[in-house]
Amino acid sequence: MLRARVRGFPGDGLTPERIHHYFVPRLFAEVATADMIDDVLACGRTLKPDLVLFETYAFAGPLVAELLGVPAVHHAIGAMLEREVLELANDAVSPLWRSFGVSAPGFAGVYRGITLAICPPALDVLDVPEGERLPLRPAPLPQLPPAVTGRPLVYLTLGTSFNTNLDIFRAVINGLANEPVDVLVTVGADQDPAALGPLPANTRAERFVPQATVLPTCAAVVHHAGSGTMFGALAHGLPQVVIPQGADNFVNASLLERAGIGSSLRPGAVSPENVRAAVRRVLDEPSHRVAARRAAAEIAAMPSADDVAATLRQRFGDGGGGSTTSERQTEP
Repeated sequence: MLRARVRGFPGDGLTPERIHHYFVPRLFAEVATADMIDDVLACGRTLKPDLVLFETYAFAGPLVAELLGVPAVHHAIGAMLEREVLELANDAVSPLWRSFGVSAPGFAGVYRGITLAICPPALDVLDVPEGERLPLRPAPLPQLPPAVTGRPLVYLTLGTSFNTNLDIFRAVINGLANEPVDVLVTVGADQDPAALGPLPANTRAERFVPQATVLPTCAAVVHHAGSGTMFGALAHGLPQVVIPQGADNFVNASLLERAGIGSSLRPGAVSPENVRAAVRRVLDEPSHRVAARRAAAEIAAMPSADDVAATLRQRFGDGGGGSTTSERQTEP
């Protein structure tokens, strides 16, 4: 929809630092919220929940909670968004809130109640501007003990959304071809490993491997800076080389660099030579491994999903969360 409106790829020409400022208010707040609200509200009226749990970009969540008269709980899916981004999102959703006879409460309603924050302290930059913050472990604890033996294993993945550019895969593979490491590449279920062409002797390519079984055997991870891969690697205490592509990738890349956990190669800088230098750096300089293990310890100390769910049940399971403005003033 945005592509049709702007006659091209949305966000073209933006600097990485402005991606959230463009996409969050336009795509997620204005377009997606209007598309979601009726179905989500109908579902809520059928289920009669004790609370509404929503992720950062699901701006229909806090509005539906307001209209149902139940608490809303915000589940962060990465780092906290900049204050300005959510102020712009609040402007974008305000007409929709008014159409239901209520006023947008600021920050698009995201921070009115509890925020489940998933960044470990090593990566935390921003705090919630209002409401309550509860930590939540962002990734499962390692299921297997570290099993790095022989040559270091470097794991390369570009996730499932930004995995179509084979030139990036090839740049990493070629950069590490003559290094004293083994390389495992996953191209995604929708890609064919054979499309990469002949592989060096130290490289194996698959569509998919379970990260829980691979990460304990790794010495470093090269990836696109998606939150799932980033937090999974952090939980295992692994240094990272990130090649951000879009969405939250650039924010995550900055967090990792700031924490001393990894190196980042921005668009235009991805070459075999630069990849080789970045991977050597995170493998050879102990500070990256030390910082990654510190983050892993912080993640291990955060409450699990079961613990947080128990806390939410204690607070809201009896339906005693109270009423909101809409319940007291209007029936939509």
